[in-house]
Amino acid sequence: MLDSKKEMRVYFNGEIIPESKAKISIFDHGVLYGDGVFEGIRSYNGAVFKLEEHTERLFASARYISLDIKMTHEDVNRATLDTLAANDLYENAYIRTVVTRGEGDLGINPAKCTGNPTIFIIADDIALYPRFFYENGLRVVTLAVPQKPISGLSPMVKSLNYLNNILGTIQINNYNAWTQGRSFSELSEEEKLLIVTEGIMLSADGHVTEATADNVFIVKDGVLFTPPVSEGVLEGITRNSILDLASELGIRSVEARLSVFDLYSANECFLTGSAAELVAVRDIDGRRIGNGIESFDVYGRLRAAFPEYVSRHSTPVPK
Repeated sequence: MLDSKKEMRVYFNGEIIPESKAKISIFDHGVLYGDGVFEGIRSYNGAVFKLEEHTERLFASARYISLDIKMTHEDVNRATLDTLAANDLYENAYIRTVVTRGEGDLGINPAKCTGNPTIFIIADDIALYPRFFYENGLRVVTLAVPQKPISGLSPMVKSLNYLNNILGTIQINNYNAWTQGRSFSELSEEEKLLIVTEGIMLSADGHVTEATADNVFIVKDGVLFTPPVSEGVLEGITRNSILDLASELGIRSVEARLSVFDLYSANECFLTGSAAELVAVRDIDGRRIGNGIESFDVYGRLRAAFPEYVSRHSTPVPK
């Protein structure tokens, strides 16, 4: 794992360099307008989980916004592995790959960005939630901030425009204002259980879409449900992996429109994402889910089988 005093090395426009040397122009359209795409990827035990799928989604997002990455899939894969190796990250790590339109002028016209795109890859240790929440479940709320309409930017594009999710996170932060800036370790066990850890965004017509950083699953009568992409949901790599794993385990899964009533009345609820993996939801808007996370059978089976599934779908990091 990385020493906190050691400077990270990052991939930046074709080179592995110290993080302090990686500089982006103030005229880069990724900075000025959020004009770019990214991927969040996980590695486990010296191997990158579904690297090719993540790279393909990066290129698909770039094609949608007419952004030429000017690298091949193999180049990006190699750069990802090289970044991990350069930081001696052979255990668990989080990887962020970002491609921006590059340097242009103050107008929004992407045609004015006549140079190469800016491409950088960061690899570091990560823990989205403290271990406490994996053991006790998350406290979740439904958000006043609605999901972006699917008639606008396609939810299939993992773009740099995340203000909607950030507004939702601000609402979550407001719920936790009572902590008064204390660190998590300074809170008592009872106080930790009061923390709101995530929020679920609804579509304009009130259907469940996704959390600010994760996909949403519920279980009813032993059947696994998750909102379809047509509701404005990012087609998460971990989301699809859970659907695949459920099939392997003989768990019936359905992509269906879900209401807030479905959340409240679910037997189980959990979130998935590259950083979060699988994490159970204890309560939503103050309603306890099912009979408590100790009774989450489907979630328990999926979480127990996930590490072995990961090992079968990972690319080793060369030392």
